[in-house]
Amino acid sequence: MNDRQRPTAGCRLSERRRVMPGSTLWILASWVLTLTVTEGVAQTVELGREIAVPRHLANGEELTLPIAALLDHGEHLFTASWTAQEGGGRPLSKGTGAALADLGSPLVFPRNFNRVSGPDANACSGCHNLPRVGGGGDRVANVFVLGQRFDSASFARDDSIPTRGTVDENLRATTLDNVGNERSTVGMFGAGYVEMLARQLTRDLQALRDRLVPGRSVRLDASGVDFGVLARDADGRWDTSGVLGLPAPSLRTEGADDPPSLVLMPFHQAGAVVSLREFTNNAFNHHHGIQSEERFGTDDPDGDGFVRELTRADVTAVTIFQATLPVPGRVIPRHPLIERAVLQGEALFAEIGCAECHIPELSLEAGGRMYSEPNPYNPEGNLRPADAPELVIDLNSHKLPLPRLRIRGDRIDVPVYSDFKLHDITTGPDDPNCEPLNMHEPAGSAEFGAGNCRFLTRRLWGAASEPPYFHHGKFTTLREAIQAHHGEALASRNAWDAIGDDGRDAVIEFLKTLQVLPEGARHTVVDEHGRWRKWPCLLYTSDAADELT
Repeated sequence: MNDRQRPTAGCRLSERRRVMPGSTLWILASWVLTLTVTEGVAQTVELGREIAVPRHLANGEELTLPIAALLDHGEHLFTASWTAQEGGGRPLSKGTGAALADLGSPLVFPRNFNRVSGPDANACSGCHNLPRVGGGGDRVANVFVLGQRFDSASFARDDSIPTRGTVDENLRATTLDNVGNERSTVGMFGAGYVEMLARQLTRDLQALRDRLVPGRSVRLDASGVDFGVLARDADGRWDTSGVLGLPAPSLRTEGADDPPSLVLMPFHQAGAVVSLREFTNNAFNHHHGIQSEERFGTDDPDGDGFVRELTRADVTAVTIFQATLPVPGRVIPRHPLIERAVLQGEALFAEIGCAECHIPELSLEAGGRMYSEPNPYNPEGNLRPADAPELVIDLNSHKLPLPRLRIRGDRIDVPVYSDFKLHDITTGPDDPNCEPLNMHEPAGSAEFGAGNCRFLTRRLWGAASEPPYFHHGKFTTLREAIQAHHGEALASRNAWDAIGDDGRDAVIEFLKTLQVLPEGARHTVVDEHGRWRKWPCLLYTSDAADELT
């Protein structure tokens, strides 16, 4: 505190505010002391209270704040280390939002944190931090998806209450291997473009569906991605047996008047979450015990004495922060040997069939750069268009963290290296890459316990910056992940085996260029020093070697 800020009172008081990177902790109040400073401004300081977020946005503020202030607030929420003095923890509820199976054993110390069933983290950035805030996470940050349906996973032999700590919905004892699906932390860089691509694909699939008359079928081709065939019988009933790559909830139908939604779910490795907002509402409750008002209302379902722990405006801010993170790109060292290997590897990547699923670019309509909240396909329990005014952000704005993607004519080419489809690339149900539980089916059902072997095609942009690999994060190298491909990817795997050591090394060198760019980078293709560099536009042919700089 400088002389101009010193209070007029005779005692000299110092400001007890400390800001720590990534986990901002404000030491505030248990009683109130009002200080009058020389400028005549009254400052109210609350001493002794320990909270991460001293101020929440009021609903409506998200529509009027400058974009920089909105992003700052969103980042603050993303990096906040939540405490019990502001609603952190959920004493009486599960990570699913349901009440505990045993309300007589609340989740208070020493049961307030649980690495398997949650709460399991203090901050979003505790897991999403590679190579920096917003990215993926080390294997130590893996989450046990569906473990949150238990009160507090303990595996205690004497626990017989379903989903309290040991036995599941069918009274079967669980182990660490089958209590949930172990998943690695996914990166969020470029996520706004990902969500807008998924919305565009959903819109186009639904348009094809809506034109389909009884007794006919239609090829579901959207933005060049083949989602198979949707059919109707003579009575109008829907046949989804020929649809490819969509999750089970998007294919459900109860008759002629109940068409399948065909909604793409681009988040979660098994394709289970529609939007960044849904992802956010889920995660804050599951991992931190922080409940949003749009999901949980204005009551106190977790019994911690706090309500409206995240306002609607807060959720919008932290969602927009994730949506506007910079896009990943390419880091290509200026070394002739590496350059030629990268060029050869990119050509081989296409030639052996990898690019059939890991599609290098998908075209987003130019208007798709206008990211809006809320997502029109949000499920119940998340903000929907009729619930609040729309907030629109131009993802291509240079007011956002760089780099951004460019509009080329009437489109934006998004280099995601994915087809947004679910595939089974395992050897079958006994493959250890399959999961013990199917998150798309009701917990306790036979289908739920039958497990899952279908996963979203990994978006490879930024992948080299976010090890470990595969949905479970048990592969430490890209090579291991490639060699685990079987099932629908078997032909490409066999082609990979046939290209020899030099060819495989070249493919790896190409994949190593797909990175989250250095902070402050202004271009999507840079060298090892973060400087812009020219790179051949003519890809997948040996002729491109002549264009190297």
